[in-house]
Amino acid sequence: MVANFKTLTPQAYLDWEQGQELRYEYVNGEVFAMTGGTIPHGTIALNLATALKPHLRGGTCRVFNSDIKVGITENGPFHYPDLSVSCDERDRAAMQFLLHPCLIVEVLSPTTEAYDRGGKFAHYRQIKTLRDYVLINVDQVSVECFRLNAAGKWELTHSLAGDDIELTSVSFQCPIALLYEDVPFHG
Repeated sequence: MVANFKTLTPQAYLDWEQGQELRYEYVNGEVFAMTGGTIPHGTIALNLATALKPHLRGGTCRVFNSDIKVGITENGPFHYPDLSVSCDERDRAAMQFLLHPCLIVEVLSPTTEAYDRGGKFAHYRQIKTLRDYVLINVDQVSVECFRLNAAGKWELTHSLAGDDIELTSVSFQCPIALLYEDVPFHG
């Protein structure tokens, strides 16, 4: 949903958004309201964050939830992934947005799936520190991990029920079932 005003500069967006009740993504001078997700969507994101937090404790990496925006550059675009991890010292003092995540996770919903796979992933691929981009399906047990290989190409690893998922950017592995704990499936 586009807000009802003309395009904003990146700094005007950052200043304006601080006073808003909703979160807004920023792309090419336009802002888009972020709507709430479903309970399964939130449960999946929380399950992964809960598993990552103790794994990362005591190290240089920090896990962030969907309240933390990621900037592709200091001038945007700015997105709110469902989960991100930064191990970069330059993000340690960040107050408004991360610029150097190594891991970004999006839990797919019918209204955002095409953009998460297309335009948003195109933006995220511009982040030099990004190593893993993970898409988690909310309607069935299915996780796609796009991983940057040594040749600088993005490779896809698709995991299904019974598989383990591996996030090499943070040396983390877990059963896929952990992500879907307490998530009911209908149909």
